[in-house]
This record gives sequence, structure tokens and C-alpha cells, in this order.
Amino acid sequence: MNKLKDDYYDFSIIIPVYNSEQIIPNLVSRLNKIETNKKWEVIFIDDGSSDNSYESLTKNLQNTNLDATLIRHTRNFGDHAAILTAYRHARGKYLINIDDDLQNPPEEILRIYSYAIDKKIDVVYGDYIIKQHSLWRNLGSKFANFTANLLLDLPDKLYLSSFRCVSKEIAQKAAEYNGPFVYIDGLLSQLTQSIGKIAVKHDKRMTGKSGYTLRRLIRLWLNIFTNFSLMPLRLATILGCFMAFSGLVGVIIVLIESLIIGIVVPGWLSMICAILFFGGIQCFLIGISGEYLGRVLMIVGGKPQSNIRNIFIYSPKNTKKIR
Repeated sequence: MNKLKDDYYDFSIIIPVYNSEQIIPNLVSRLNKIETNKKWEVIFIDDGSSDNSYESLTKNLQNTNLDATLIRHTRNFGDHAAILTAYRHARGKYLINIDDDLQNPPEEILRIYSYAIDKKIDVVYGDYIIKQHSLWRNLGSKFANFTANLLLDLPDKLYLSSFRCVSKEIAQKAAEYNGPFVYIDGLLSQLTQSIGKIAVKHDKRMTGKSGYTLRRLIRLWLNIFTNFSLMPLRLATILGCFMAFSGLVGVIIVLIESLIIGIVVPGWLSMICAILFFGGIQCFLIGISGEYLGRVLMIVGGKPQSNIRNIFIYSPKNTKKIR
């Protein structure tokens, strides 16, 4: 595994790209307009786009003054895996990742960077003043965020947005993770408690639709739920004990009614309902245990986290392929 190289830039901007061909020209143009006396670079990771995003990136980066690195994955491994790939190649003292859809205004990058420097914080999240996602995306994000705050050791009322600034030291440790089930915020929460937030703008998506489908949100939730906490298994144990105790109480009540009071309960319907209820609980608990076991199997079997096809480095002076 490659480790982060020696510091060369004050900060690195990390942008995972997936099917954003139409947005890329405007995205590169907005990045070109960032005005600062700091040295910075931008790293694009084409995460297996099925459109012409990669070709658009190569075309637009050749005509800019950006110090840029373009990494291409061999297939779509997911946003979080793409960010870890970038962590391993970034050379900035702080690593700032934004979405490729321009909902995170590039102009806000300097604010989140300055806040991290001034407050000496390892991780800073952009706290959206007004979220511009669709209703179902907002609901999915809220549920994932609720789960993360429940299972992870995070500051109170922290919104885990995709607009985050991370110090090089923390990013370097996170980049050592080579498992196939990546959840960036879970890794960061295990490495530091120096976490803050800053209010930032969140613009409407210019074109296209979000790459976070319902399936991806469910997968993200499962990563949070099973990768960074044993709480689900502990809850399963507690729930099993509670159900067993409830069953014992029910048996005692039936015996009292039958032997002492003389009431005989025929109730096959109630028995069927109880069987279905307890059977459903058992299936759920078995499913949770199976999810843990299946993930262990995939890790032991060597399921890849990501795979790089090629890497190009662009600068105002020259362009070179390093892999």
C-alpha cells in the first residue's frame, strides 16, 4: 500500500467523479478561479464512470493551470473507497473532499481549510445551512446520520456531510485500512476526537441526478451498522433474552389460568401469531449474524477495496503518466 508522500502542498482537494461528464467543464473552471496564496493541488478519481467523464477530465485538465492528478479506477468501487485512494496519493497538509456535482461550492474550500487551521482541528465537516438534496435523499441521509451518531463516538449533533477537511496525519492512518467495506467517517471517528463543523452553503445540483441510489444508501447503512460497532450483536443478545423472558412469563400465566383459575385457552390463532412473531425475530437475528460472518468471509477471501487502471499528473509545465 502506498503511503502519503512528503508534504508539498498546503492542502489537497479531492473529488470523486462518477458519471459527471456534463458538469466537469464547469467544475474545472470554478476550481481555476480559486484565489489564494496557498499552494494546493486537486485530485480527481474517476470511479468507473460509464459515460465520458474520464475523457472530459483529460480534455479539460490539459487546458488549465491546475496542479492536478487524475486517477482512474477499473470499476465503480464507491465514493468512500475512491476517497481512500486519493488519501494515498495526496501531498497536502490538509485533505479536503467535495462532491463532483458542484453542490459543494469550490469557493467554500478556503473557509473550511482556514477553520481547521485556526481551530487546530483534525477533522472539520461542512454543516449545510440549507440542504438542496431531494426528499428521499434527505431522509436516507438523516437515517444514516442517526445510525452513525448512535454507533460511533461522535460529537453531539454532528452532521456527517461529504464536504470534509482532514489533517494529513489522520488521513494517513485512515489510508492504512485495506478492507473492502469502507466508511470514511467511521474510520475518522476511530482515529480522533478532534472533530468540528462549520456552516457552509449547499447549492442545487446543476444537471443530472445523484449517484446515491436507494441501493447505495442501504449499502452505506450496512457499512455503518456492521463495520464499526458490535452493538447490533449486543442488541440481538438483549432482544433474545427479552423474548425468552416474555415467553416464560406467558407460560406461567397460561399455567395459572389453566390449573388454578380453571380457564382453558384453546387459541391456536394466538399460538400461530406467537410462532410467526418469534420466528421473525429469530430470522432477523440470524440475518445480522450472517451479515457479520459474510463480511469476515469476504475480507479473508481478499475482496479488493479498489483497483487503479492508470494515473496522470497534470501541471502547467507538463503532463506525465506515472502508472
